[in-house]
Order: sequence, then C-alpha cells, then structure tokens
Amino acid sequence: MLDTDSIKKYLDTTWAGSEIIYKEVTDSTNNDARDLAKQGAGHGTLVVADRQEKGRGSRGRSWETPAGSNIAMSLIIRPTAPSERISMLTLVMGLSVAEGVELALSETSGNSFANKDMDARVMIKWPNDVVIDGRKICGILTELHMNPDNTIRDVVIGVGINVNMTRFPDEIREIAGSLLTQTGKRVDRSLVVARCMERFEENYGRFQAGYDLSLLKEEYEKRLINKGERVRVLDPREGYEGTALGITPMGELIVDAGTIRVVGAGEVSVRGLYSYV
Repeated sequence: MLDTDSIKKYLDTTWAGSEIIYKEVTDSTNNDARDLAKQGAGHGTLVVADRQEKGRGSRGRSWETPAGSNIAMSLIIRPTAPSERISMLTLVMGLSVAEGVELALSETSGNSFANKDMDARVMIKWPNDVVIDGRKICGILTELHMNPDNTIRDVVIGVGINVNMTRFPDEIREIAGSLLTQTGKRVDRSLVVARCMERFEENYGRFQAGYDLSLLKEEYEKRLINKGERVRVLDPREGYEGTALGITPMGELIVDAGTIRVVGAGEVSVRGLYSYV
C-alpha cells in the first residue's frame, strides 16, 4: 500500500513529511509541490503519488511512474542556505535515498542488506543517481524558486524510485532497474518513503551546519560507486578521462586526469569507461 496512513505508520521524523499530500494520479509531484509552496505550504510538506503521468528527470527526460509499482514524491523545504549552495541538496537527497532504501531492504529481508558484497549495496553514481548492482533505481530533480527580491522562496526536491517495477521503456532498459529486479525483494513502498524521509531529515541538519557536505562527505564517499574507477567526463567544452578520487566539501567530483580537476554537476555528465557506472 502507498497512502498517507501507511507512510505515517512507519515515519519517525520531526518535520520531514510532517504533512503528507497523497494523490492517486498526478501529472508531476514537483508541479504539485511548487504550487503548494507558492500557496504557503510549510517546510517538510511531502507530496506523494501512486501514478505520475508527466514526471521529469534530468535534462528534460521523462520519468515513468506507473500505478502500483514505484514511488513519485516531492519534498518542500525552505532553506536558510545561500542560493549558490542549494544544488548540493541533490547530493544530500541522493545519499538519503541510498541509506533509506538500504534500511527498507534490510527490514524486508530480515537481515542486514548492508553486509552483502559491495556490488549488491545501494550505491551512488555521482552526483545523485542511486544504483544497485550497476542499475539506476532512482532519479532526483531539485528545483529552486526565488522571490522577487532575489531571496529563496522554497526548494522542491523530486524523487522517483523504481520499487516493484519489472518492465522498462526501451530507451532506459540497459541502465534501469528496481528494488525488485535487483534484489528479488518486493518492498513496501510506504516503508521506503518513510526511511528516506528519516535519513534526509538527519542529513539535512548536517548540511545546514555549514551549508556544505563536510559532515556528509565520508558517508557519501563510502557509497560512491565511481570512487577509484576510471571515468569519462562528458563536458561539451572538453571531454576527458581520468580516475575519480572522491568529492570536495562542495559536492564536486575530484578527477585525476594527469592533473587534479574538480567537476561541478551542472550540465556535465560522468560515465564509466565501459558502462553506465
């Protein structure tokens, strides 16, 4: 089941998901959250949909959320961070989803999923793609909305998680997976939502402490599937290859390409030399 009561049954947070708006069908939870925020919805309001018909991924791609199988949710936050630091919240949510999914899998399987081989762990492909065994199971889209006086009105973080989906569109079939296809476990979607919100609430507090990832860097790098691997940086100005070393406190990827270079997320993509990761 995926509904307000089912999520609240599992949820133990102070503010993340303090108000849950559930919809059976919507065009986009990010659009819903944006409109609610404009109307004054509070910090921590969470929009969750069973079916999303016009979800958006990065760079204008669509994100499919058929009924009864996946999670589409968007969280409204009203940060005190400077606007130039807001992009790091995408990495904060990526880490939180990886941790929350792993907790939900462990509860479902009755043992510690985290103790399995590293390849089976819930990992992160920089900057915020959550992957299991090399397959992407989550996408995140963060949108910043400003006031006329150039102060932050709100931030909406949209999260799409493939949970019990088994069929994927042709254009993503080679890289996409779900919790079910990658682990063989059918997981309660409400449990996944709750655990992700719990982890985000704690990680967000660490981000707010310095408006950077200094207090999250170690945990993030433990899950960084690119770390120590050869990668190809797909920069439209100048593509190059190198070895990913980790991230800076600002969330940039550190790459040894003969000289040390730092890569900001923006419009730059990173791929493994021979696969998606």
